[in-house]
Amino acid sequence: MGKRAGESVDRRGREMHTMRQMRWGMALVGICVLMGGAGCGGKQPEIAEIKEDRLTVGRVQGEVKVGMSAAQVAELLGSPNIVTTDDKRREVWIYDKVSTDRVDTASSSYAGLIILGTNSSDRSSSQRQRTLTIIIKYDEEKKVRDFAYNSTQF
Repeated sequence: MGKRAGESVDRRGREMHTMRQMRWGMALVGICVLMGGAGCGGKQPEIAEIKEDRLTVGRVQGEVKVGMSAAQVAELLGSPNIVTTDDKRREVWIYDKVSTDRVDTASSSYAGLIILGTNSSDRSSSQRQRTLTIIIKYDEEKKVRDFAYNSTQF
């Protein structure tokens, strides 16, 4: 009988030891899952900074007026790319702008466990080209007599 009681105590001790090991194992797996989940992320685009420019369609439409002086136009739009004259020797200013906007995006996701870790990354980019041509015609007194513009995007 003493032998059976000892076996029973021994068996209970092993079962408790096994249960403690299982609890620690589950806790460790839980921590690993939480740590791995903390690195998971969705798409986070890298934003390309586009600087404000003085030469825009909106600025020409809203601010260039017939009768403005050449100095006012230069202050508003900056120096022209081309200065020429018409058949009556009146100045014609031409602004010609070509710009390319490129946006790169990157996304990553991470999943990590102590034993197994993965990392995936996707990159993409898009590009857009725009042109803006502005022609400003002056009269003999160097005041704006007419202007036109053309804008394209592709």
